[in-house]
Amino acid sequence: MGGTAVPGDKPSLPRRGPAPAVDQMSNAELARMVEAEHPYRGKALFELSDRIPQDDDAATKVAMLSRLSSLRRARLFDRVSLAWSGIIALLAAETEHSRAAAYEAFGALEAEEQRDMLDYLEVSAIEQAHPRIA
Repeated sequence: MGGTAVPGDKPSLPRRGPAPAVDQMSNAELARMVEAEHPYRGKALFELSDRIPQDDDAATKVAMLSRLSSLRRARLFDRVSLAWSGIIALLAAETEHSRAAAYEAFGALEAEEQRDMLDYLEVSAIEQAHPRIA
């Protein structure tokens, strides 16, 4: 009676295990998690993004990570990728360094992706974007 699948049974998804304590990790450790495509890479990216207003190193790392094709393909919702979420966090931090890093990261996107992001942000140029993150 053990191993037979009943029609209509859903395959079980692999378990991720407990989430790492990203708030206790260094910027470098978080960046490595994202680069390694760790199952909690989004959580690591969001922790780095939360640090941007007070930490230029975090801003630099988020801008660098936004160039990864894996983050550009990973969708949070609709058209918004993990890469876009990083760029939006850089813009929203409103520091001189984070804005400059956001413009560089945006510039590294392909032209079509740039147009989509500007459309999503409802601006005609990235410098006009001043998103707010709640």
